Amino acid sequence: MVSLYLKVLSFKTKYPLTIGWRLSSHCRVIESHINPDEKVLYAFVAQKNESALDILNTCVVALTDKRLLIGHKRLLFGYFFYSITPDMFNDLQVKMGIIWGKVYIDTIRELVILSNISRRALIEIETKVSAYMMEQKKLYPLRSKANE
Repeated sequence: MVSLYLKVLSFKTKYPLTIGWRLSSHCRVIESHINPDEKVLYAFVAQKNESALDILNTCVVALTDKRLLIGHKRLLFGYFFYSITPDMFNDLQVKMGIIWGKVYIDTIRELVILSNISRRALIEIETKVSAYMMEQKKLYPLRSKANE
């Protein structure tokens, strides 16, 4: 799936201050988990950690028409893959620093921290992810205390 890699390269070209390495390897992780009926809507690169000094945890984040995918290829062997479906998504928070920014994705089970993102890219990422997740959450029935 060349389109994912091209979307990531486009993001990296548009926001060159975002730190990211070995993008094609990380894209392959996500491509191996994309279902045949899924379409990639948006993709970007970040570091999956909280520290601005740790620049070795590059991951690719892909927003598909069904879920949010995060892939990280390990240096020697193996990989990490995360899938966040709209029903698991709680909140998204953006923090802007002097040089880079961070995106916090709050899910039911954990807090995903993406760092070393260009300050100029933060608004675009927040808009794309939040708009999509809020639109998809409308499709899920509201859970009430009586149903639980």
